[in-house]
Amino acid sequence: MQTDIYKKENLLFIILGGFFVTNALIAEVIGSKIFSLEKTLGFQPVDWSFFFQEHLSFTHTAGVIMWPVVFIMTDIINEYYGKKGVKFLSYLTVGLIIYAFLMIYMAIHTVPADFWLGIHPDIKPDINVAFERVFNQGLWIIIGSIAAFLIGQLLDVIVFQQIRKITAGKYIWLRATGSTLISQLVDSFVVLFIAFYIGPESSQKWAIAQIFAVGTMNYLYKFMLALFLTPVIYMVHYLIEMYLGTALSAHLKEKAAQEG
Repeated sequence: MQTDIYKKENLLFIILGGFFVTNALIAEVIGSKIFSLEKTLGFQPVDWSFFFQEHLSFTHTAGVIMWPVVFIMTDIINEYYGKKGVKFLSYLTVGLIIYAFLMIYMAIHTVPADFWLGIHPDIKPDINVAFERVFNQGLWIIIGSIAAFLIGQLLDVIVFQQIRKITAGKYIWLRATGSTLISQLVDSFVVLFIAFYIGPESSQKWAIAQIFAVGTMNYLYKFMLALFLTPVIYMVHYLIEMYLGTALSAHLKEKAAQEG
């Protein structure tokens, strides 16, 4: 006889939740690197202007590499496990991110062993400084990213379920893509306002125009990504339907819709 943890629906939730939490956590940790999307893809950076801010391009933190998986997991979990499932994993993820940064902070402030400092003599001034530069992030950036993540997730849940009600459960692409587009519109600006306007001292604050300009570029990237991922969502749905079976899949979706 199967124990509860080995039931298909419970195993699926653990797997989806594992990918959700892991990708969100890694995205926060690697977010200190800034990269050029266009150059990575082999193109010259665009040179756009928004809100009187010139020479804007698709320059992002490395964390955005992981967010496509978070987008997909959010919508899939919402589809089969409803608001409760997404909220539980969102709160858990925030707690684990805070825990991870506390552990990183402790690691940064440990005293390095003398022999370790000499392992990579080519790194100037030493590997310990490199370690700090890579993993140490500003407090307000951490607060901003966590707040934006949580607000975006909770908004995504609400919009997803509302579209689901209005369309009577039809049009997966509309509720999945629509909820992502709306939630990420808020997410794109919340993180910038907190990290670069509310938190820093006056001399380090960004101008409002700069926040709107950079936020617009970030949102355009997420907008295009959400549209690009729509076929992937259908593919994941298909695989889950095959795994769960028609009856169990329908039961989970009906239960999730009722909770909305």
